[in-house]
Amino acid sequence: MNKKKILVTGGAGFVGSHLCERLTKNDNNEVYSLDNYFTGSADNHVENVTYIKGNTLDISTLISFDPDMVYHLGEYSRVEQSFDDVEKVWQYNKDGIFAVLEFVRKAGCKILYAGSSSKFGDEGLGRSASPYAWSKATNTELVMNYGNWFNVPYAITYFYNVYGPREIQMGKYATLIALFKEKMKNNEPLTVVSPGTQKRNFTHIDDITNGLVLVGKNGYGDEFGIGSSEAFSVLDIATIYGGQVQMLPERKGNRMTADVISSKTEALGWKCSISVKDYIEELRINSWCHF
Repeated sequence: MNKKKILVTGGAGFVGSHLCERLTKNDNNEVYSLDNYFTGSADNHVENVTYIKGNTLDISTLISFDPDMVYHLGEYSRVEQSFDDVEKVWQYNKDGIFAVLEFVRKAGCKILYAGSSSKFGDEGLGRSASPYAWSKATNTELVMNYGNWFNVPYAITYFYNVYGPREIQMGKYATLIALFKEKMKNNEPLTVVSPGTQKRNFTHIDDITNGLVLVGKNGYGDEFGIGSSEAFSVLDIATIYGGQVQMLPERKGNRMTADVISSKTEALGWKCSISVKDYIEELRINSWCHF
């Protein structure tokens, strides 16, 4: 039996590495990663994956085979920081999506595009909230258009504040759950961007990966949210950790809410199984966390 060739852009990143690892558990899959290592890391490499270094802009020259499936996760993905990184946002997201879609069209394969739940924030204003949000929302439209214009088979997924092992823990690209964990370990105050009441639907990486594999296999021509129905404010999360809070000034692009649209994913058989509150409580009782 011929193996199914699957390409994951961003396969050395947080979400991408978990997806690659899950895909390799199927012996019929031959898994490849294309990553520029902007936020990805060789530390995230897993067995039985072929790693290719480079930008998605150059996908047609870097990938010498026609995959059966492309999971396109390899884009810039920070909301507030995107105001300072607008050139990277354009290169990685706008130039990148056109190159990937042209590659997929010519290869005749399916694309699963990782959209952004920022699209659904604040009564539909997410598109103009930040350079990142605009790039992701318009990329989603382009993926749909390629489906209509050129019969490119596609599915679009939306993640909601993913957390779990391999998160970026330090620096300006750190994610909240991992950042707070590091600050607790170092006896530092938990920094909360004002007003702190902004709510997030934190979703564990295992639930995200389950959804990606399911939608990749069974989802076509539609949008699929992969997110926990539980919403916690940033101050709620700080309270669960139990640390001292240091409030920071409000930042542009910091949305207050997002609607979870997971009904179509649930109809495929997906459900969220891990609570962020339980995850943090487990961190607290493990001695290696030192808090």
